Amino acid sequence: QVQLVETGGGLVQAGGSLRLSCVVSGGTFNTLSMGWFRQAPGKEREFAAAISWSGGYRDYVDSVKGRFTISRDNAKNTVYLQMNSLKPEDTAVYYCAAVSTRRGSMDANDYNYWGQGTQVTVSS
Repeated sequence: QVQLVETGGGLVQAGGSLRLSCVVSGGTFNTLSMGWFRQAPGKEREFAAAISWSGGYRDYVDSVKGRFTISRDNAKNTVYLQMNSLKPEDTAVYYCAAVSTRRGSMDANDYNYWGQGTQVTVSS
């Protein structure tokens, strides 16, 4: 059973930075593409970033391009989301997700495994 555990959320002022981590256990990490999704209060879950199982392909939603960076360390079974220049509209619960395909997806329905989420709050 693949399990995902996110850490690194918190409260930060606008313009600040946070780094989210997601540790994966119970699976072969280097055969999983990974994604980060987020859900703000009263809104649907939305795609934020994805990375292929090799790390060679990355994709971002337009609203985070140039501010967020997704990366992975296959030796540590961990995927990261470095978030810089945070804005109040980035406030959400951030979820890590995994899928057994070569490249990640922007569609949450494609992912097989999910973490419990970590809260990110950006104050103005």
